Amino acid sequence: MLHFKRCQLLKQIAQKCLSRIHVKTDKHPQLFLSRTFALAELRKSWHSIYSLVGDKNIILMGPPGAGKTTVGRIIGQKLGCCVIDVDDDILEKTWNMSVSEKLQDVGNEQFLEEEGKAVLNFSASGSVISLTGSNPMHDASMWHLKKNGIIVYLDVPLLDIVSRLKLMKTDRIVGQNSGTSMKDLLKFRRQYYKKWYDTRVFCESGASPEEVANKVLSAVKRYQDVDSETFISTRHIWPKDCEQKIPTKFFSEAVIEGLASDGGLFVPEKEFPKLNCGEWKSLVGATYIERAQILLEKCIHPADIPAAKLGEMIETAYGENFTCSKIAPVRHLSGNQFILELFHGPTGSFKDLSLQLMPHLFAHCIPPSCNFMILVATSGDTGSAVLNGFSRLNKNDKQRIAVATFFPEDGVSDFQKAQIIGSQNENGWAVGVKSDFDFCQTSIKRIFQDSDFTGFLAVEYGTVLSSANSINWGRLLPQVVYHASAYLDLVSQGFISFGSPVDVCIPTGNFGNILAAVYAKTMGVPIRKFICASNQNHVLTDFIKTGHYDIRERKLARTFSPAIDILKSSNLERHLHLMANKDGQLMRRLFNQLEEEHHFQIEKILVEKLQQDFVADWCSEGECLAAIHSTYNTSGYILDPHTAVAKVVADRMQDKTCPVIVSSTAHYSKFAPAIMQALKIREINQTSSSQVYLLSSYNALPPPHEALLERTKQQEKMEHQVCVADVNVLKNYVEKLAQNQFVGKFSE
Repeated sequence: MLHFKRCQLLKQIAQKCLSRIHVKTDKHPQLFLSRTFALAELRKSWHSIYSLVGDKNIILMGPPGAGKTTVGRIIGQKLGCCVIDVDDDILEKTWNMSVSEKLQDVGNEQFLEEEGKAVLNFSASGSVISLTGSNPMHDASMWHLKKNGIIVYLDVPLLDIVSRLKLMKTDRIVGQNSGTSMKDLLKFRRQYYKKWYDTRVFCESGASPEEVANKVLSAVKRYQDVDSETFISTRHIWPKDCEQKIPTKFFSEAVIEGLASDGGLFVPEKEFPKLNCGEWKSLVGATYIERAQILLEKCIHPADIPAAKLGEMIETAYGENFTCSKIAPVRHLSGNQFILELFHGPTGSFKDLSLQLMPHLFAHCIPPSCNFMILVATSGDTGSAVLNGFSRLNKNDKQRIAVATFFPEDGVSDFQKAQIIGSQNENGWAVGVKSDFDFCQTSIKRIFQDSDFTGFLAVEYGTVLSSANSINWGRLLPQVVYHASAYLDLVSQGFISFGSPVDVCIPTGNFGNILAAVYAKTMGVPIRKFICASNQNHVLTDFIKTGHYDIRERKLARTFSPAIDILKSSNLERHLHLMANKDGQLMRRLFNQLEEEHHFQIEKILVEKLQQDFVADWCSEGECLAAIHSTYNTSGYILDPHTAVAKVVADRMQDKTCPVIVSSTAHYSKFAPAIMQALKIREINQTSSSQVYLLSSYNALPPPHEALLERTKQQEKMEHQVCVADVNVLKNYVEKLAQNQFVGKFSE
């Protein structure tokens, strides 16, 4: 929800953009531009306010053997309400025969049709209903049930279901033909369960019916409590009066707004959700998509994005656009070191892991009749990843969402530059800035905080600004998944047993990637130490060692690892806020001081707290190249320069008492000149495309990135805009792009 508090004219745009939505704007001259604006009054009616049953039904859905009947009876006893088993209380009474007899009598297709008709003729309220395993395969009956119920999916591991059905001596279920195994049919049915559920209960192996019943009640309570999961700014000052209402945002509002109006970053008001040991163990054998669905459902309230819709987005985001089916695989490098390969997405960097999903989250959250301009500052990889991600939206969404990415014209690799420029498309543009990344990032923050300019864009062009950098919560959150998934892969591959600790070493500039690992630990992943790896721009390393963040005498150095050529680390504010027990007043003081005086010092107690979990060091350019060379010689594996920085620091800082997962944040082909220099390849004076093709012939690990190879030649032929380092010039570009993209549509 975007608030432009000082612009009275935005009342007009509220009426123009949101003419279909009736809202009072007379008391508060604020523009509400999100789905939750429309839900401001609907939240309570959308999920009827009732006790855990009231007039709604709790509908238990899942495969045969999931325990729906048993769990339903326990819930009915706890709530003192009617319990209806569709098999026993509806079907068999309607047919005057057992379900198995009916199936044998009429066959699969006719059974599903008659089962659906029987359910359509049934109605109930305030009850617990246990569905059959095949009910979800009949659309009309499920819509009928959904109108007056909350559908809870009992998600039981497949192997557990197969074992239970054997014990129950069930040798055939609806839809099973000769030659079809029980396991394959159960896998096929999952698509129907995913289609209908409102909330999921993840039933880990060994969970008792009583435990599952309690989980169902907790899930239903969460589903009903639509105002329970909110976000605050890191600079929010808590009122002394406990009765005073706290200004909070919902997930969808935080995603749309990007940056808080006070200059802070959005963080959850409450703690991150946690998974218990059994739940984590049940994810060991899961795919990346399945892990993402479970973890993100726990972090995104269904009032913001319905769970089934979120699942569709995740499946779309992590599909054929990734060159590896494992999405973010873990590879054993040597000794106790493992490489987390985060470069298999379409643009070859770790940014794809969030930016293939984030645009879908964003498009869902915004109102359908408003235009949005995404402003992005990039130090190299973010720009092409944002442009690529938003280009994959459907046609309607691309017409109302545009992207402008600003990058340091002379501060990225030749390949990165070509890739950013080549990723321009019908709704995305690249602008080179004659400065560094910090200027680009600071300028965008200033544009967001300029209420006169944002108000002007809204009124004149019907355009609202937002961000896709890791300052945006919707961009940061998906990164938690791959850190959790990496740990689970080590367990799955037998390198560690579940519960054993690991260290993570991450090349760090803006602190988003390493912060996502912190959040993964908060959810229950046993990470022991976070190793922060810097290049020659080692302001973060110095801060972690001393507690003094000081950029007064620093000049940004251009290195072989440009994505971490950063002096102002935005996401550090989120971590300090977490460490300081959400002290927004302290965050205001520290980061205002950083802006005005270019340094700040945290107290000794916070330094000690930081150093309990973090260690840090930095790597010189020579050490970076040497690490690339030695690793290739010993293992045949080519590290990109950022990963090399992390390996150098991991070798130096990790005590080898537990495994260390090194985040490989980009494919080496994006930095061909540095790689060729490290490997002492003489043919350096070539085009970036010929350098990439040359490296691909080396038959090294990881394999060549086909998507990068295919696009290289095309990218070198495209043009882009270049501007001077002046925030007003950047504003002019933003206005021009908004005018070209939206003015005709807005005036219609």
